Amino acid sequence: MTDAITVRALSAAEAHAHADALADVLIDCVEGGASVSFMLPISRATALAFWRSVAEGVAHGERVLLAAFDNNARLAGTAQLVVAQPENQPHRADVAKVLVCRAARGRGVGQRLMQAVEAAAYAAGKTVLVLDTVTGGAAERLYTRAGWQRVGAVPNYALMPDGALCGTTFYHKQLAAFDANPAQDARNASEGRMPNMRR
Repeated sequence: MTDAITVRALSAAEAHAHADALADVLIDCVEGGASVSFMLPISRATALAFWRSVAEGVAHGERVLLAAFDNNARLAGTAQLVVAQPENQPHRADVAKVLVCRAARGRGVGQRLMQAVEAAAYAAGKTVLVLDTVTGGAAERLYTRAGWQRVGAVPNYALMPDGALCGTTFYHKQLAAFDANPAQDARNASEGRMPNMRR
């Protein structure tokens, strides 16, 4: 069920304004076992500092911060598109920190976020997307359903929040050409649909 979820990009000012809610989502995910660069125990100060740094990246045009809200305007999840890349990779972007709070899972929030990520990538002129996730984790199913291609896995790549080693699997997606209609694409993303694809 996804009809109660709205996804939109946050400005730097909005990211600062929603910092507490963003910190809540990050802390909830880490405490739930998500390997997203942080270890247990994760302090609120650490979470807030992370989102302040993300807001700065948004302000400098280095990344896009997407936020999913439920019908009560509560933050249910977030994702980032890192558009700042080396000069020989202007067409590529990284997808990072796809986070959905545990209470909102099973409602299509992750799907909506991934659709919005791809719409944002198109708007930024990006055609190759890359991400990584814990090998064998639930997120792998989300990315596979969304049409992402598995590249391969690296054993013992990172640590889980409790300190256990975990593998990481890399995925990529080559975006198809789209019809040039940014206004409609923005509406599609907010409603959980992909931009108009040229068949």
